[in-house]
Amino acid sequence: MATTNSSISKVSVISDFKEVTKMRLSLSVVFSAVAGYLLGATTIDFGTLVLLAFGGYFMVGASNIYNQIIERDLDALMNRTKNRPIPAGRISVNSALTMAIIFTILGIATLYVINPRTAMYGAISIFLYTSVYTPLKTKTPLSVFAGAIPGAIPFMLGWVAARNAFGIEPGTLFAIQFFWQFPHFWAIGWFLFDDYKKGGFFMLPTGKRDKGTATQTIMYTIWTVLISIVPVFGVTGDLKLSIVAAVIVFAIGLGLIYYALQLFVKRSEQAAKHLILASVIYITLLQIIYVADKFIR
Repeated sequence: MATTNSSISKVSVISDFKEVTKMRLSLSVVFSAVAGYLLGATTIDFGTLVLLAFGGYFMVGASNIYNQIIERDLDALMNRTKNRPIPAGRISVNSALTMAIIFTILGIATLYVINPRTAMYGAISIFLYTSVYTPLKTKTPLSVFAGAIPGAIPFMLGWVAARNAFGIEPGTLFAIQFFWQFPHFWAIGWFLFDDYKKGGFFMLPTGKRDKGTATQTIMYTIWTVLISIVPVFGVTGDLKLSIVAAVIVFAIGLGLIYYALQLFVKRSEQAAKHLILASVIYITLLQIIYVADKFIR
């Protein structure tokens, strides 16, 4: 029995760690940063890749923990979040804060080893996510705009880690992921509208699941797809895209636009759910295509 209880306790600790750091989200952010690094690197340094992966996870994990500490009372009101470790009382606020501070220090220090610019952008990401985006969520739909800035940094961060410089190339990577977040998070806001309402969160641009929100979702989706193929025109410095790769990116972009149009037509939770999935597939495939094109071209 003692052995069984110990095993259950370990599983619970691991599960709570995964949840409080939002492991799936954090890993997707690390994936974006690694993709950005591979695009920017002239020669691949696996030591730098490891530092970027760990540093990126620490930074995102810290942001997520701070966010859950601040929103713990609101999280307790929503079905989706009431069983998270902090509102459920499995992790105390003091323990969570200690973990977040340790993650912040480790993250900045790890990224600083790569280069100071990478650490600076990582620190900016934590600050904006925690001090701007999080408090704005209960005050204005513009919170999505504020959140899109730290959310777009990882793709750019990888390039900065590789080149130790900011320019048109990481700026383009930033723009792609920045605009992508609007249809992605508005679809989430639509799908979880009733639950978000319990917590007092304003996630949709009009505040309602209406034609206005759906129309803006379509517009930002189209803009995302157009920005994604800009490198094919040779105006983004060392960030290049072949015609074949651009056609493929445009094709999957048409799929994303289709699901945005479906949200406008159906205005249903199911249509929003499909758009969420399509947006995740789109950004993942885009990053894979960009990297594959660089090494195949």
